Amino acid sequence: MKIAGPERYELSFDTKTFVVTCSRGTPKFSGLATTKLPKLYIVSIEAKPIYVGVTRQSMRSRFRLGFNATGESGYHGYAWRHKFKEAVLDIWCHEDPLAGNPERDMETVEAEVVFLARCAGQWPEGQTEIHFHPSTEEHRKVAADIWRAVTSPIFDSELTETK
Repeated sequence: MKIAGPERYELSFDTKTFVVTCSRGTPKFSGLATTKLPKLYIVSIEAKPIYVGVTRQSMRSRFRLGFNATGESGYHGYAWRHKFKEAVLDIWCHEDPLAGNPERDMETVEAEVVFLARCAGQWPEGQTEIHFHPSTEEHRKVAADIWRAVTSPIFDSELTETK
């Protein structure tokens, strides 16, 4: 797996709208956040993950869906948007996904990151869904690297590559 990231964004939001600020100070998503490749994203408050997700959509589209959901189709959107007003968003991208099921590796890493959150105390507070697949040592290593990047008090905002 070739994983790029993290890219970090500051989020401010209410229950219906969100504003992002990238590390360069611009008010928009860029780079990894705009690709159609599988992405793992983590919403955190004070270095504590409250939500871990996977998407192939651009992050703007994914967040628009999560903030505009009303429950009419059964999807209620991000639960954490009702409790908090600010958070940090970190994004990693799978640059060489498998053909046929490109999300599977990132879904596997997602489950491993959520497991690490549980081992540290409790499930992420806003987590409403998780995908479970058998993991390999590589999935667990990538998840551990991501966990350290999100929960470390010292965060290096430059892109890193996990192998």
